Amino acid sequence: MEPVNTAIIYYSATGTVHALAQAAAEGAEKAGARVRLRRAAETAPPEAISARPEWTRHRQETADVAEASLDDLAWADAVLFGTPTRFGNPASQLRAFIDTTGGLWFHGKLADKVYSAFTASNTAHGGQESTLLALGNTFYHWGGIIVPPGYTDPVQFQSGNPYGTSHVAGDGPPGEVALQAARHQARRVVDTAAALKAGRAA
Repeated sequence: MEPVNTAIIYYSATGTVHALAQAAAEGAEKAGARVRLRRAAETAPPEAISARPEWTRHRQETADVAEASLDDLAWADAVLFGTPTRFGNPASQLRAFIDTTGGLWFHGKLADKVYSAFTASNTAHGGQESTLLALGNTFYHWGGIIVPPGYTDPVQFQSGNPYGTSHVAGDGPPGEVALQAARHQARRVVDTAAALKAGRAA
């Protein structure tokens, strides 16, 4: 059987969600998937970016990461979306990309794929779960198959979020627990998509 095509599409301002996305890519690849790691285009004004040195630095460090395109979604059997939480919702940069998918949705090109999501917030109660649930609303409209990590691996009892991998950025960069959780989530997504692909082929 052909490998599972997995797109990991994320937005990251200062690198936290990027680190989770990289870990998810590692997990997906270890599960045998073909992976496209893609970042959502930056829409913030230059003056906002330049006001934060870590934002400017992260943009420079990830300049070689390709921007997400509609082709990445059409190609994928499974998609993981990553975003910081902004007032309990996905960042506008990721939403701007999602809002371009109407044509694919209208022609049924987003249905029956496996979807999952991960996030980060600055504080422990900064809207992580509501951000992941908000992305779920989009997946429902697409006719997607939502695969959360749940409590399906021992690391989930340490990370504590069954909705999707999340991290408190105010505590510093993602540590090994969060990175392991992201790898596990991606493996679970790929394994589920592979089972669906095999079933359809049969």
